[in-house]
Amino acid sequence: MLPVIEQFISLDGEGPTSGELAYFVRFEQCNLRCSWCDTVYSWDGSTAVQRKTAQQIYDEIKASGIRNVTLTGGEPLIQKEIAELLQLLGADDSLLVHIETNGSVDIAPFKNTCPARNILYILDYKLPESGMENQMCMANLNQVQNDDVYKFVIASEEDLNRAVEIVKAYDLQNRCQVFFSPVREMIEPLLIVDKMKDECLNGVRLQLQLHKILWPKEMRGV
Repeated sequence: MLPVIEQFISLDGEGPTSGELAYFVRFEQCNLRCSWCDTVYSWDGSTAVQRKTAQQIYDEIKASGIRNVTLTGGEPLIQKEIAELLQLLGADDSLLVHIETNGSVDIAPFKNTCPARNILYILDYKLPESGMENQMCMANLNQVQNDDVYKFVIASEEDLNRAVEIVKAYDLQNRCQVFFSPVREMIEPLLIVDKMKDECLNGVRLQLQLHKILWPKEMRGV
């Protein structure tokens, strides 16, 4: 059984399908504790958990009529039965599936066992301000492909400089999609724009979280 914190339909607030409708499945538990985490309720025990089979989740997604699917958390790739759900979703070409993973879990086994073209990985690279950079699976930087995403959540100038260093060292902007996402309370987004210009970062996109602009940041299910 898979531990589900919440399921809902909303606009995708970030990533390649930002602004489009998406069906979200948020799983319980995370193996990291980022300093700026905005989904503490997914792992702190404060929210009731529903335990569902992979088939139940798939059937609920299909019943919604929504094409874009986002598996998030918490951390979806630490769930024991996640591979079964990925097999179901990957076999359905009518769906486009985004797996939002925190970057600490090796994605290679999942890509190998479920190589479906409709499943894309959106990986975080945790920067110094998160306190979790030492937990990153560096092998993932060489596993991403064209449609995958590396997301850098930036909370300081130190974070920004480190993000640029990683992007350049692994030539990420030429191998996958790259997003720089500011923690709005901690860094001015225009500083990131200036850095992108200074470093001539073609292929890197500034990403503002649309759902936090449209709704209060504390609101769930949006």
